[in-house]
Amino acid sequence: MQRRKFSREFKLEAVKLVLERGVSAAQAARDLDVHANVLRKLIREAEGDPGSAFPGHGNLRPEQQEIERLRRELARMKAERDILKKAAAYFAKDSI
Repeated sequence: MQRRKFSREFKLEAVKLVLERGVSAAQAARDLDVHANVLRKLIREAEGDPGSAFPGHGNLRPEQQEIERLRRELARMKAERDILKKAAAYFAKDSI
């Protein structure tokens, strides 16, 4: 069984159906042929930050992009630190 994928527009319209038009989540889920839990998850995600909700496949929210950038920077700094530690140990060994 293959996982269903929904476009950003579909998700936004499904959320509007519940939030703006007053249709219950269960009824909207039946009308749209999605599981009620899926629709509730979409509603929670859209209520959290409507501007960046449902960024799409492969796209990250701004805060996720910042986290990824910081992780890469941390990995680079750790590598530099390890190189400097090894160099310091090498030169300290020769001076004895």
